[in-house]
Amino acid sequence: MKKIVMTGGGTAGHVTPNIALMPALRNEGFEISYIGSYDGIEKRLIEEQGIPYYGISSGKLRRYFDPKNFSDPFKVIKGYRQSVKLLKQLAPDVVFSKGGFVSVPVVMAAKHCKIPAIIHESDLTPGLANRLAIPSATKVCCNFPETLQYLPEEKAILTGSPLRKELLKGNANAAFSLCQFTERKPTILIIGGSSGSRAINTAIRNLLPELRKNYNIIHLCGKGNLDDSRQGTQGYAQFEYANKELSDMFALADLVISRAGANAICELLALKKLHILIPLPAAASRGDQILNANSFRAQGFSYVLEEENLTNTTLLEAIETVFQKKEEYITAMNNNSGHNPVDMIVKLIMDAAKSSH
Repeated sequence: MKKIVMTGGGTAGHVTPNIALMPALRNEGFEISYIGSYDGIEKRLIEEQGIPYYGISSGKLRRYFDPKNFSDPFKVIKGYRQSVKLLKQLAPDVVFSKGGFVSVPVVMAAKHCKIPAIIHESDLTPGLANRLAIPSATKVCCNFPETLQYLPEEKAILTGSPLRKELLKGNANAAFSLCQFTERKPTILIIGGSSGSRAINTAIRNLLPELRKNYNIIHLCGKGNLDDSRQGTQGYAQFEYANKELSDMFALADLVISRAGANAICELLALKKLHILIPLPAAASRGDQILNANSFRAQGFSYVLEEENLTNTTLLEAIETVFQKKEEYITAMNNNSGHNPVDMIVKLIMDAAKSSH
């Protein structure tokens, strides 16, 4: 049996593409193991898949001053030693990394153990963790054509992002019932990321009286961000997050308002859903979401509203504009010559596994 070790963590975006690959890898006869941090979000998500999980020491490399900058390099070194030991024990034919800081010592350990490692970069420009891992990788997959210029030519492959098949099989009626809607109206789905967005949450709630006249609203507001005073408001359903229900919510949604994380926008493109992107501002990130959103806007897929310009008026205008230009956006998304990222990446993994023997 062929063996693969997968790694990646820190956010759900570094885990869900790995999960999307797992059914196809199993079909090809791979035995899958996973290396992540001791208690990151990846631990729960992977254990739910019934995959053997191994935790290692993980540090974060920051671009700003923090006392942990002095202790975290030692955690990374410890994680590297643990990874070497685990890879020798598990003896995989190949390692696949979806990024995040926990993946860096694993990919470096793979090179030390002479195991081919394939990594995937979701954002338009490689993040720090992947920049550190690229020299140890044999291939680097990416989502955006623009990303190829930032990667070593002999390693870079444009694959797109692997998406879970169940996302495409949602049941709109199930979401309608779950949200306890009573009127059939166009539905707007708001996704602010796993921790939510205060700016988006506030704007949506300020506009509720206006929006509810014409739309049903599904609001994924992030952990700890429910507004108890609005529970039971007809035409408005709020949830901290959605897991299995998300595919049903996508099926019901006529328009999605979302952050511009790479996995999120690739899902919207695959689903051909009308959407408005409100990228995380540069002050709160390395600016990757702004680049992602601008790429999608340039290709005609997305209406982009910068958070600095987010007001009741601009959000209402954005919603009205997207519905008015619906056909243009849908045509652009339909014309996107998408290949199958899962098939492409699994073929790369199989080729790498063969070459390791």
